[in-house]
Amino acid sequence: PARTSSSKSSGRGTMSALIAGSDFQHILRILNTNIDGRVKVMYAITSIKGIGRRFANIICKKAEIDMNKRAGELKPDEIERLVAIIQNPLNFRIPLWFLNRQKDVVTGKYTQIFANGLEQKLREDIERLKKMRAHRGLRHYWGIKVRGQHTKTTGRRGRTVGIRK
Repeated sequence: PARTSSSKSSGRGTMSALIAGSDFQHILRILNTNIDGRVKVMYAITSIKGIGRRFANIICKKAEIDMNKRAGELKPDEIERLVAIIQNPLNFRIPLWFLNRQKDVVTGKYTQIFANGLEQKLREDIERLKKMRAHRGLRHYWGIKVRGQHTKTTGRRGRTVGIRK
């Protein structure tokens, strides 16, 4: 039997035909990040830096969003609830141990850092380590492995480290 063009020859067309309604968004913009609307909500919001699968799961439960929904099907009020929970997780009774920035060195607060703030905090932390001449800071400065890995034979991208004959 000959296959027609409407059969499952293209995997993309069949799914988009099933879920694309009149108010379906293929790309959402949440917290300065483009999110694929065809992916289920929990997995779609993991594309925001600083939000993993477990945090995404707890966010969806707190916002009372159906886990089987696609991100493009979200209504504006649901998106606002998601953003509110991501920005203030402690107000929604998410435990301290769940957050990715615990007991900040400068402020001493527990927060969830995401998107651009994550890269900024990482840069600040490395600069602080360099400034106080800590072992980790020096190794960042020298461009060699920081976490105790062996350097005799690995990590030679760009330069040779270890024994020279």
